Amino acid sequence: MSDFAALVPPAPVISIVTISFNQARFLPAAIDSIVGQDYPALDYIVVDPGSTDGSRDIIAGYGDRIATVLLDPDNGPADGLNKGFAAARGDIFGYINADDLLLPGALARVAAAFADPAVDVVLGNGVIIDDHDRQLRHAQSSRFSRAAYGHGAMTFIQQGCFFRAAAFARAGGFNAANRTCWDAELLIDMALAGARIINIPDRLGAFRLYGDTITGSGRLAEAMRVDVARIAAKALGRPPRFGDGVLAWLHLLARRLGNPQATLDGVRARLQRGR
Repeated sequence: MSDFAALVPPAPVISIVTISFNQARFLPAAIDSIVGQDYPALDYIVVDPGSTDGSRDIIAGYGDRIATVLLDPDNGPADGLNKGFAAARGDIFGYINADDLLLPGALARVAAAFADPAVDVVLGNGVIIDDHDRQLRHAQSSRFSRAAYGHGAMTFIQQGCFFRAAAFARAGGFNAANRTCWDAELLIDMALAGARIINIPDRLGAFRLYGDTITGSGRLAEAMRVDVARIAAKALGRPPRFGDGVLAWLHLLARRLGNPQATLDGVRARLQRGR
């Protein structure tokens, strides 16, 4: 080993969890997007609580490219993720659902962002794709703010969210009772536990939007409304009150003025959907 190589710090271990339930149609692409990262310190975990569509045969076909496979039943996606991360050995965590993708080079960019020891959570950007892998639009994570989130003016792309194992532990992991927006609740819980959250400009992940997803189908809409309101109150540290509508408008205006390109992309996407 050269003297220069000895001075280069080893790559941090990044644990990625994929939860999958009857997603054989998309699962190979999701797994390939992760094991194909060419990242030297990947700890990959796949959780399948009981698929009957051939998913388990697909998972088995990857052999030791998947470090850990968990096949026990769980109590929903958030519970499955908690089980996955309980088996993780990495310093940095992230998760990609079986119908989503990690974009090329994402893990190298994530590792670079966490080179700053003060950073606990990284919010990157990404793209929205359909069920045929066609890119629909870009997706940009807002600058994190509990107040903005509490007023409905802060969004992020989950596939571009990565966090330290210690921040996840301090937050107590995912709320297993949340069946609609467990990703957002974890982010707020990590912030409340003192996490330092930063944004990076890189596109890290792809969110697949199609009819069967919670977002695409509108199923669980009432449960999501309740969960979003509960998490907003948690973010604000109080229940809703008179004047929140004005504050929400101001936060949304600041978000749009602060990122005019994302605003323009959103307008274009709405116009295209309206054709």
